[in-house]
Amino acid sequence: MARLRRCSRNGCTNPAVATLTFAYADSTAVVGPLATAAEPHSYDLCSVHAQGLTAPKGWEVVRPEDELSESGTRNDDLEALANAVREAGRAERAAEPEPAEGSRRGHLRVLRSPES
Repeated sequence: MARLRRCSRNGCTNPAVATLTFAYADSTAVVGPLATAAEPHSYDLCSVHAQGLTAPKGWEVVRPEDELSESGTRNDDLEALANAVREAGRAERAAEPEPAEGSRRGHLRVLRSPES
């Protein structure tokens, strides 16, 4: 049985119906159909939070024109856009260079295991 995903907003126990993904390079927040699996850099939202989402000044919010519901209906164009944003985010993270031995990243230090 599939586990019901809940809204990511603190204190909200409503079921998730949409996934929020950020395209930082384009200053865009994309509220698309609920992703098939939970993504580490995306946020699942209930219909109330998905419809009420606002973005910082200068950012654009892209979301379906019709109201999001638990029915699972999807807009293919918006779903394709949301998937493209998720894939671009994965590619950006994968393209980041591997830090050198002993280098610092924020407050963390990269140490290689003896096997590598």
